Amino acid sequence: MSLQKATLLILIILLVDQVSKIYIKTHFTLTESIEVFSWFQILFVENEGMAWGTKISDFVSFMSDRTAKVCLTVFRILAVIGIGYWLYKSIKLKQSKTLIFAVSLILAGALGNIIDSVFFGVLFDSSAGQVASFLPAEGGYDAIFHGKVVDMLHFPMWSGVMPDWIPFYGGQYFTFFEPVFNVADMAISTGIGILIFFNKRAFKTDEAANQSETP
Repeated sequence: MSLQKATLLILIILLVDQVSKIYIKTHFTLTESIEVFSWFQILFVENEGMAWGTKISDFVSFMSDRTAKVCLTVFRILAVIGIGYWLYKSIKLKQSKTLIFAVSLILAGALGNIIDSVFFGVLFDSSAGQVASFLPAEGGYDAIFHGKVVDMLHFPMWSGVMPDWIPFYGGQYFTFFEPVFNVADMAISTGIGILIFFNKRAFKTDEAANQSETP
């Protein structure tokens, strides 16, 4: 897989991710939802932390939420630099197409969420109780590096009270699948899934693969 093809894949995912987020941000109020199917909703939420809204300050008590937010954003930027270098080296060393495809997905997803974290705070005003405006005259809802990631894909496939015999969740109301995510999250999850389930194929070079197929 060439650098040009990998770049095109990343740009397509970024475009779909950002267009969907900007549309939701400028057409929905916070927590507004539309039921597409009984098991799929468009639900607008904002995430200022990591997965499932977890914050660094939840684990490091002496750190304020705002400092933790900046640290998380900086960490994401450094991670993207590392993933980008990994992708470049994989292409240069002619690693497998599976590996390059997976890393491209992860890089595209990470970039998509970084754009939200770095810029959305200054590009949009608040979505609480109103539809946000792009580049509002009075300024955005927060400073640079303090943006919130826009999520909108929700798949509540089943909801109900769990049987009492089930450990930990017995007798509690439970929804599967509860997390709300976005296109960037899907790209990251798919890329990681490929690396896990197709590990041997991913970390075999194309040259080695060709040699193994030669009688």
